Order: sequence, then C-alpha cells, then structure tokens
Amino acid sequence: MPLVLNEEQNMLKDAAKDFCTNSTPISQLRGLRDDTSETGFDTDTWQQMVELGWAGITIPEDFGGLGFGYLGMGVVMEECGRTLTASPLLATAVLGAGAILHGGSDELKGELLPQVAGGELLLALAVEETPHHNPYGATTTAEKSGDGYKVTGSKKFVLDGHVANKIVVVARTSGNAGDRDGLTLVLVDSGAGVNVTRTIMADSRNAANIEFSGVQGVLLGEEGKGADVLDKVLDAGRILLSAEMLGGVQECFERTVEYLKVREQFGVPIGSFQGLKHRAAQMFCEVELSKSVVLEALSSLDDDSEQVGELASLAKARLNDTYNLVSSEGVQMHGGIGMTDEYEIGFFMKRSRVCEHSLGNSAFHRDRYGVIQGY
Repeated sequence: MPLVLNEEQNMLKDAAKDFCTNSTPISQLRGLRDDTSETGFDTDTWQQMVELGWAGITIPEDFGGLGFGYLGMGVVMEECGRTLTASPLLATAVLGAGAILHGGSDELKGELLPQVAGGELLLALAVEETPHHNPYGATTTAEKSGDGYKVTGSKKFVLDGHVANKIVVVARTSGNAGDRDGLTLVLVDSGAGVNVTRTIMADSRNAANIEFSGVQGVLLGEEGKGADVLDKVLDAGRILLSAEMLGGVQECFERTVEYLKVREQFGVPIGSFQGLKHRAAQMFCEVELSKSVVLEALSSLDDDSEQVGELASLAKARLNDTYNLVSSEGVQMHGGIGMTDEYEIGFFMKRSRVCEHSLGNSAFHRDRYGVIQGY
C-alpha cells in the first residue's frame, strides 16, 4: 500500500482537525484538571465525537460501525494528539472494542459493538500488575464457574478504568507469570466485586487501580489462549497511541519553531542562533521519520500484515523517543516561561512522559523488536 492518505482519509483528517481545534483546545484539558472533573473528559464533547462516528471507525458495518479502517482512526488520533484531547477513544474504541472484535462470539459482538459505536458503552483493558509493561505477567486468576469465569486479583494503570462500564481483564487459568500460554481474557461488569480507585496522572489524564473479588465474567477467545487476542489488541493500541503521539510531536515542534522566530535576544530572533538551528534541524528529521513509521504501521493493520508486531514496536519505540526529545527541547527553548503553568508547552512534555510508559516503553519495544527479528 502506498504510504499516502487517500481522498476520504484526508477529508476525515481535515474534519478532525477542525473539530479538535475548535471544540477540544488545550484550555479544555486545563479546565478539566482545575475542576477535578469526575470523568476526566467532557461528556458533551465525547457525545459529539460519537455523533461524528469516531467511536465506530474501526468497527465493521455489520456491527454498527463505519468500517473505515485503522488509517482512518489514526488520522483522528493524530489530530486529538495535537490538542491533547481527553476522551475514552483509545481505551474504549481501540483496546476494549478490539478485544471484543477479535475474541467475542458473534452474539456478543452483535450486542456490544453497536453500543460502543453509539457511545452507550465505555470499555477498558486491564493488563498491568507491576510498574512496568508486562503483558504476559498476569497473576490475576480466572476460574471456571458455570457458563462464565470468576476473576480474582488486582490490576494497575488501567486507562480510563474509572469510567468503564465493562472491563476486559487479562487473567491466568494456568501456568506462571510470564508464560504466554495460560492467559485468558474475561469481560466483566464494573459493578459488585470490582473495587476501582481512580488515579490522576501527571498529564491530567486518568487511569485506575482495580481489584477483582471473584467477579463473574464472560470468556473472550479460548481459555488459555488469550495471548493470541491480546497481542492483536495491544499492537493496535500501540500503533494508534503512536499516532496520537505523532500529533503531539508535530504540534510541539511547530509551536517551538514559531517561538524561535518571535523571541528576541540581543536584538535578534533566537532562531538565528546556530546552536538552536542545529537542534531544530535534528527535531525536524526525527519528526519526519516518525511520520513515515506511523503511517506504515497503520497501513500494516489495515492490510492484516504479518509485520504488524514488529512495526507496532518500531512505531512505539520511535515515538517514545521523538516525543521525549521534542517536548523536552520545546520546554527548554521556551526558556523560563516554558516551565510555568501559564504556557501550554509544558502540557506536551507531561503527556509525552505518560504516553512513553503506556503499552510499553522504548526498552520493552526494542527488546521485543529484536526477539521478533530472531535475535
């Protein structure tokens, strides 16, 4: 597939850019933070996103979605990244819906996916149990009980877990922590037997620590073979999170270059200083490489390529590093004002650090990429 957007994808990108610029500026995130919003996102704005069809972009038309593909979702995530839009789009429409799409029965898909596309159902994926990303490290247990499974254990860093109506839990029915075999995905309701503790992260976004006390749930996929579904879900999440990060990277870089043009020192714009030119040139090169990597990774998802795993890790590692670099340089080049809460450039640095550790940091993905390549 050519690494360019087609006409429909470009139209979606333009529409998403217009919506995010006008409806979800960074000032909205600031307001949510200052008001200590219960949900962590603006519900009216989320409803508008649902009405635009964003929650159903990757859901097939047979199940009430648009079936527009991952490149379509990617351009939306990119524009959301430019304005640091707070929404449950990644947790619900990518991670949660992906688990149901790849692991659920036709009956379950027919029941739940239209609710996701219609904004009636919020989902979350509960993977982590330690401070570091370890998708096969589950010790939370799932025990067969009647027609379903009882889940017991605890999870950390569950993205938007405090608002989810249903939670996809990565549990273990056999084996030991770290084993790929023996993982089982169970879909549970966030009601009785589920204790949720909301955590507000450095970027003013939300996650949750969740304890499960023998809560009953429905099997997704095959017992003990949950990793087959989990890998697909996580790779899609990593690539689409990378797309969001790419939007943040570009916005941060453009704001920094603009500041270099207008901020004067010794009677001249600081952008005329050779040392800053070199640093800006390095950022430009990293941003352009990141664009290509993300576009290829999104294309691989739509093509159902055998290279999805390695491209997901390549994209995530690249964007982790690029977002870290560009946001750090952005704050430093803005000088003292860049460190204040009055200026918005610092919001990008905070977001970059949280994204960097979501779904795997650079060390994790470099190691995974090497393993996939046979090293």
